[in-house]
Amino acid sequence: QVQLVESGGGSVQPGGSLRLSCVASGRIVRIDAMTWYRQAPGKGRDLVARIDNKNNTRYEDSVKGRFTITRDNGKKTWNLHMNNVKPEDTGVYYCAADLLAWHGDRPYNFEALGQGTEVTVSS
Repeated sequence: QVQLVESGGGSVQPGGSLRLSCVASGRIVRIDAMTWYRQAPGKGRDLVARIDNKNNTRYEDSVKGRFTITRDNGKKTWNLHMNNVKPEDTGVYYCAADLLAWHGDRPYNFEALGQGTEVTVSS
């Protein structure tokens, strides 16, 4: 089975930095897009950053210039570098991957989602 595991969450003061990491494991053939979502308290899950297999990136407007998403295909990992964080960045961050993976003896395309890691920005 495919598994995504996040790490790096925690508490940080406004203006500080944090790096979130995600590693994928399982019978993965290929990872296409890698994504970070955020779910703020009492709200839905929103896309924060996304990187495709050509290293094209997309960011939610409020994090542009502050967050950077990177990927390491060989290690099946991707990171979210969070700089100059703000209280509104608080939430549970989920990594996700659009991937092709074996299920039994057949490959399937689907989006896998991690369990989430909590980030709290507060003074």
